[in-house]
Amino acid sequence: MRTDLVIQAPAIATADVATLAALAGASGIEALDGGDQQAFRLSRVQARDGIAEHCAAAGIDCAFVDAELTRDRVRVVAMDMDSTLITIECIDEIADLQGIKPEVAAITASTMRGEIDFKESLARRVALLAGLPVDALARVYDERLRLSPGAERLLAGFRAAGAKTLLVSGGFSFFTDRLQARLGLDETASNTLEIVDGRLTGRLLGSIVGAQEKAASLRSMRERYAGGGIVVAIGDGANDLPMLKQADISIAYHAKPVVRAQATYAIDRCGLDAALNLFA
Repeated sequence: MRTDLVIQAPAIATADVATLAALAGASGIEALDGGDQQAFRLSRVQARDGIAEHCAAAGIDCAFVDAELTRDRVRVVAMDMDSTLITIECIDEIADLQGIKPEVAAITASTMRGEIDFKESLARRVALLAGLPVDALARVYDERLRLSPGAERLLAGFRAAGAKTLLVSGGFSFFTDRLQARLGLDETASNTLEIVDGRLTGRLLGSIVGAQEKAASLRSMRERYAGGGIVVAIGDGANDLPMLKQADISIAYHAKPVVRAQATYAIDRCGLDAALNLFA
C-alpha cells in the first residue's frame, strides 16, 4: 500500500522540503494548494525515522497518509465548536462579562485536559453565570467570536466533495444555531441555557450534551449518510475523544496532549483547512 508524507506550515524552507524528502526516500514532491499555509505531498515514502523530529524542530505539521485516502470518499465531517471551529471558548467569554473569567476558564482548561468530568464541570460553570443578562450572549457572538483560520475553506472543500457536516458542542445552542445558519452546516448538537425574564438562571434545559452524546451524534450521521465512505472528526479537548474514536480519521486541532496522542493526525501550526490536504 502506497504511503505519502504531507507536510504543512505557515512557511516551509526549500531546504526542509529537500531534507524531509531524502529522509523519507520519497519518489516525488508535489506542491499543494495550502490556503494560508504552504503544503507539500512527498510521494511513495520508504522510511519514517527522523521525520517527526525534524518537523517538530522546523515548526512543520506532518502526516503519513494512505494514498487511497481521497477527499471524494469523505461522506461526513464532524467537528467541535469551541477552540476548533471557532477560536474562543464561549463560556469563558460569557464569564468575562460577569467578571469571573479566570475562575471559569480554569475549570474549562482542566476539563479539556481530562482532569474533571465534563458534565460536572459544565454544571459548575453554568451555575456561575446565574443572573447574567441574555444580551451578553449576543455580545460574545458579535464582538468576540471568530472563526478559526481556514474554517470556511475547510467546509467548502469537503462540501464540494459531497460530505455532510456536523457541529457538535458541549457549548450552547445560542452559538451553534447562528453558526449553522452562517456556514450552512447540515446538523448541530449542543446545550440550551435556561433563560427567565431575560437572564440566565445558571441551569441548562434538557439533557447535557457531553462526550458520549457527541459520539452518539456522529454515529447517527454515519448511519444515515456514510455508506461505505469515510467519516472524519475534528476536535481539541478530552471530551471530544469518544467522538474522535467513532471516526475513520480523527484530527486533533491545536489540541491538548491527551487528544493529540490518540488522534490519527494532528494539526498544530496550520489552520483548519490543512485537513483538506490530508486527503488526495
